[in-house]
Amino acid sequence: MTRALVAVAAAVAALLGLLAAWARARRARSRAAPVVIEPPQSLTSLDDETGAVRSLQSAEISLPQQALEQIWSAEYLERLARTYWRFLTRATLGLIHVDYSERERSIVLLARPLKLLTFQAPEYEMGALHGLVRWRIARGVLVSRRGRDGGGYLQIEVRRDLDDIDPRAEQSPYAGPHTRLRISVEVANFYPSIASRLGRRFYDETQSRIHVIVTKRFLRSLARMDFAESRVGRYRA
Repeated sequence: MTRALVAVAAAVAALLGLLAAWARARRARSRAAPVVIEPPQSLTSLDDETGAVRSLQSAEISLPQQALEQIWSAEYLERLARTYWRFLTRATLGLIHVDYSERERSIVLLARPLKLLTFQAPEYEMGALHGLVRWRIARGVLVSRRGRDGGGYLQIEVRRDLDDIDPRAEQSPYAGPHTRLRISVEVANFYPSIASRLGRRFYDETQSRIHVIVTKRFLRSLARMDFAESRVGRYRA
Protein backbone atom coordinates (compact mmCIF):
# COMPACT_ATOMS: atom_id res chain seq x y z
CA MET A 1 0.00 0.00 0.00
CA THR A 2 2.81 2.43 0.91
CA ARG A 3 4.71 1.72 -2.31
CA ALA A 4 1.57 2.23 -4.35
CA LEU A 5 0.89 5.49 -2.56
CA VAL A 6 4.43 6.77 -3.19
CA ALA A 7 4.13 5.84 -6.87
CA VAL A 8 0.80 7.60 -7.12
CA ALA A 9 2.17 10.67 -5.33
CA ALA A 10 5.03 10.88 -7.81
CA ALA A 11 2.61 10.56 -10.72
CA VAL A 12 0.35 13.19 -9.23
CA ALA A 13 3.29 15.57 -8.88
CA ALA A 14 4.27 14.97 -12.51
CA LEU A 15 0.73 15.86 -13.61
CA LEU A 16 1.31 19.47 -12.56
CA GLY A 17 3.70 19.99 -15.46
CA LEU A 18 1.33 18.28 -17.88
CA LEU A 19 -1.54 20.46 -16.71
CA ALA A 20 0.47 23.61 -17.40
CA ALA A 21 1.29 22.47 -20.94
CA TRP A 22 -2.30 21.42 -21.57
CA ALA A 23 -3.62 24.79 -20.37
CA ARG A 24 -1.31 26.68 -22.71
CA ALA A 25 -2.48 24.59 -25.65
CA ARG A 26 -6.13 25.14 -24.75
CA ARG A 27 -5.68 28.90 -24.53
CA ALA A 28 -3.95 28.97 -27.90
CA ARG A 29 -6.97 27.47 -29.67
CA SER A 30 -9.75 28.94 -27.55
CA ARG A 31 -12.69 30.66 -29.18
CA ALA A 32 -15.13 33.30 -28.02
CA ALA A 33 -17.41 31.89 -25.33
CA PRO A 34 -21.16 31.88 -26.03
CA VAL A 35 -21.84 32.90 -22.43
CA VAL A 36 -20.06 34.97 -19.80
CA ILE A 37 -18.46 33.25 -16.80
CA GLU A 38 -17.08 34.96 -13.73
CA PRO A 39 -13.63 33.92 -12.45
CA PRO A 40 -14.12 30.80 -10.30
CA GLN A 41 -13.73 31.14 -6.53
CA SER A 42 -12.00 28.53 -4.39
CA LEU A 43 -11.98 27.51 -0.74
CA THR A 44 -10.00 24.59 0.70
CA SER A 45 -9.68 23.64 4.36
CA LEU A 46 -8.34 20.74 6.40
CA ASP A 47 -9.60 19.93 9.88
CA ASP A 48 -6.49 19.58 12.05
CA GLU A 49 -8.30 17.39 14.57
CA THR A 50 -9.96 14.89 12.22
CA GLY A 51 -7.82 15.25 9.09
CA ALA A 52 -10.93 15.73 6.93
CA VAL A 53 -10.62 17.93 3.85
CA ARG A 54 -13.26 20.19 2.34
CA SER A 55 -12.64 21.82 -1.03
CA LEU A 56 -15.16 24.05 -2.78
CA GLN A 57 -14.83 25.73 -6.17
CA SER A 58 -17.68 27.77 -7.60
CA ALA A 59 -18.47 30.11 -10.47
CA GLU A 60 -21.34 32.17 -11.86
CA ILE A 61 -22.36 31.93 -15.49
CA SER A 62 -24.42 34.55 -17.25
CA LEU A 63 -26.45 33.05 -20.08
CA PRO A 64 -29.68 33.69 -21.98
CA GLN A 65 -32.79 32.56 -20.16
CA GLN A 66 -33.89 30.69 -23.25
CA ALA A 67 -30.64 28.72 -23.34
CA LEU A 68 -30.93 27.89 -19.65
CA GLU A 69 -34.46 26.59 -20.08
CA GLN A 70 -33.23 24.25 -22.81
CA ILE A 71 -30.65 22.62 -20.53
CA TRP A 72 -32.44 22.75 -17.16
CA SER A 73 -33.34 19.07 -16.90
CA ALA A 74 -32.21 15.86 -15.25
CA GLU A 75 -30.76 14.73 -18.58
CA TYR A 76 -28.42 17.71 -18.76
CA LEU A 77 -27.52 17.36 -15.08
CA GLU A 78 -26.39 13.83 -15.90
CA ARG A 79 -24.51 15.15 -18.93
CA LEU A 80 -22.85 17.81 -16.76
CA ALA A 81 -21.58 15.03 -14.50
CA ARG A 82 -20.16 13.16 -17.50
CA THR A 83 -18.60 16.40 -18.76
CA TYR A 84 -16.67 16.66 -15.51
CA TRP A 85 -15.20 13.18 -15.92
CA ARG A 86 -14.41 13.85 -19.58
CA PHE A 87 -12.64 17.05 -18.64
CA LEU A 88 -10.58 15.23 -15.99
CA THR A 89 -9.43 12.70 -18.59
CA ARG A 90 -8.53 15.38 -21.13
CA ALA A 91 -6.77 17.56 -18.56
CA THR A 92 -4.52 14.67 -17.56
CA LEU A 93 -3.87 13.68 -21.18
CA GLY A 94 -5.61 10.36 -20.63
CA LEU A 95 -3.43 9.28 -17.71
CA ILE A 96 -6.52 9.36 -15.52
CA HIS A 97 -9.88 8.01 -16.62
CA VAL A 98 -13.14 6.84 -15.10
CA ASP A 99 -14.27 3.22 -15.01
CA TYR A 100 -18.01 2.61 -14.82
CA SER A 101 -19.84 -0.28 -13.24
CA GLU A 102 -23.45 -0.73 -12.21
CA ARG A 103 -22.80 0.26 -8.62
CA GLU A 104 -19.54 2.23 -8.69
CA ARG A 105 -17.41 4.82 -10.47
CA SER A 106 -13.62 4.56 -10.14
CA ILE A 107 -10.96 7.15 -10.99
CA VAL A 108 -8.12 5.07 -12.40
CA LEU A 109 -4.49 6.04 -12.99
CA LEU A 110 -3.28 4.26 -16.17
CA ALA A 111 -4.76 0.82 -15.39
CA ARG A 112 -7.45 -0.70 -13.19
CA PRO A 113 -5.22 -1.86 -10.27
CA LEU A 114 -4.43 1.80 -9.52
CA LYS A 115 -7.86 2.96 -8.45
CA LEU A 116 -7.23 6.38 -6.96
CA LEU A 117 -10.80 6.88 -5.82
CA THR A 118 -13.88 4.70 -5.97
CA PHE A 119 -17.33 6.21 -5.54
CA GLN A 120 -20.76 4.74 -5.12
CA ALA A 121 -23.14 5.24 -8.04
CA PRO A 122 -24.26 8.88 -8.29
CA GLU A 123 -27.32 10.29 -6.58
CA TYR A 124 -29.37 12.95 -8.37
CA GLU A 125 -31.65 15.73 -7.20
CA MET A 126 -33.48 17.99 -9.64
CA GLY A 127 -35.96 20.75 -8.95
CA ALA A 128 -37.19 24.03 -10.35
CA LEU A 129 -34.27 26.04 -8.92
CA HIS A 130 -31.72 23.47 -7.79
CA GLY A 131 -29.88 20.48 -9.21
CA LEU A 132 -27.35 18.18 -7.56
CA VAL A 133 -25.31 15.11 -8.45
CA ARG A 134 -23.35 13.47 -5.63
CA TRP A 135 -20.85 10.61 -5.60
CA ARG A 136 -20.17 9.15 -2.15
CA ILE A 137 -16.55 8.14 -1.52
CA ALA A 138 -16.11 4.42 -0.89
CA ARG A 139 -12.36 3.71 -1.00
CA GLY A 140 -9.21 4.06 -3.09
CA VAL A 141 -5.43 4.53 -2.92
CA LEU A 142 -5.89 8.24 -2.16
CA VAL A 143 -8.33 7.58 0.70
CA SER A 144 -7.06 6.83 4.19
CA ARG A 145 -8.57 3.95 6.13
CA ARG A 146 -10.64 6.36 8.21
CA GLY A 147 -12.25 7.82 5.11
CA ARG A 148 -13.48 4.60 3.53
CA ASP A 149 -17.27 4.59 3.46
CA GLY A 150 -17.00 7.40 5.98
CA GLY A 151 -19.53 9.85 4.63
CA GLY A 152 -17.20 11.72 2.27
CA TYR A 153 -18.46 12.80 -1.12
CA LEU A 154 -17.85 14.69 -4.35
CA GLN A 155 -20.74 16.70 -5.71
CA ILE A 156 -21.67 19.16 -8.45
CA GLU A 157 -24.44 21.59 -7.62
CA VAL A 158 -26.28 24.07 -9.84
CA ARG A 159 -28.59 26.83 -8.64
CA ARG A 160 -30.70 29.37 -10.47
CA ASP A 161 -32.86 32.28 -9.43
CA LEU A 162 -35.86 33.05 -11.59
CA ASP A 163 -35.78 36.70 -10.42
CA ASP A 164 -32.01 37.13 -10.91
CA ILE A 165 -31.82 38.83 -14.30
CA ASP A 166 -28.31 39.78 -15.39
CA PRO A 167 -28.21 43.24 -17.01
CA ARG A 168 -24.86 42.58 -18.75
CA ALA A 169 -26.38 41.05 -21.87
CA GLU A 170 -24.12 43.17 -24.05
CA GLN A 171 -21.18 40.97 -23.02
CA SER A 172 -22.71 37.98 -24.77
CA PRO A 173 -23.34 37.47 -28.50
CA TYR A 174 -26.90 36.37 -27.61
CA ALA A 175 -29.70 38.90 -27.46
CA GLY A 176 -32.51 38.88 -24.93
CA PRO A 177 -32.70 38.65 -21.13
CA HIS A 178 -29.87 36.87 -19.33
CA THR A 179 -29.85 35.13 -15.98
CA ARG A 180 -27.16 33.82 -13.66
CA LEU A 181 -26.47 30.17 -13.03
CA ARG A 182 -24.32 29.28 -10.02
CA ILE A 183 -22.27 26.10 -10.31
CA SER A 184 -20.12 24.59 -7.56
CA VAL A 185 -17.93 21.52 -7.24
CA GLU A 186 -17.36 20.34 -3.68
CA VAL A 187 -15.38 17.61 -1.96
CA ALA A 188 -16.31 17.15 1.69
CA ASN A 189 -15.37 14.78 4.54
CA PHE A 190 -12.48 13.48 2.43
CA TYR A 191 -9.57 11.87 4.31
CA PRO A 192 -6.50 11.92 2.03
CA SER A 193 -3.98 9.14 2.57
CA ILE A 194 -1.20 11.34 1.14
CA ALA A 195 -1.71 13.84 3.96
CA SER A 196 -1.71 11.17 6.65
CA ARG A 197 1.27 9.22 5.30
CA LEU A 198 3.46 11.76 3.48
CA GLY A 199 2.45 14.96 5.25
CA ARG A 200 -0.04 17.75 4.82
CA ARG A 201 2.42 20.01 2.98
CA PHE A 202 3.06 17.38 0.32
CA TYR A 203 -0.68 16.88 -0.07
CA ASP A 204 -1.24 20.63 -0.39
CA GLU A 205 1.42 20.94 -3.11
CA THR A 206 0.32 17.93 -5.15
CA GLN A 207 -3.11 16.32 -4.90
CA SER A 208 -4.94 19.32 -3.46
CA ARG A 209 -3.32 21.74 -5.88
CA ILE A 210 -4.14 19.57 -8.90
CA HIS A 211 -7.75 19.19 -7.81
CA VAL A 212 -8.20 22.95 -7.50
CA ILE A 213 -6.52 23.69 -10.85
CA VAL A 214 -8.53 21.07 -12.73
CA THR A 215 -11.84 22.05 -11.13
CA LYS A 216 -11.44 25.78 -11.77
CA ARG A 217 -10.57 25.10 -15.40
CA PHE A 218 -13.53 22.77 -15.67
CA LEU A 219 -15.80 25.56 -14.47
CA ARG A 220 -14.31 27.96 -17.01
CA SER A 221 -14.80 25.40 -19.77
CA LEU A 222 -18.55 25.40 -19.17
CA ALA A 223 -18.72 28.71 -21.01
CA ARG A 224 -18.50 26.67 -24.23
CA MET A 225 -21.72 24.82 -23.31
CA ASP A 226 -20.22 21.62 -24.69
CA PHE A 227 -21.89 18.85 -22.69
CA ALA A 228 -20.74 15.26 -23.07
CA GLU A 229 -23.24 12.50 -23.67
CA SER A 230 -23.85 10.40 -20.58
CA ARG A 231 -22.29 6.94 -20.55
CA VAL A 232 -25.21 5.55 -18.58
CA GLY A 233 -28.08 7.61 -19.98
CA ARG A 234 -30.27 7.21 -16.93
CA TYR A 235 -32.26 10.37 -17.74
CA ARG A 236 -31.74 10.47 -21.49
CA ALA A 237 -34.88 11.69 -23.24
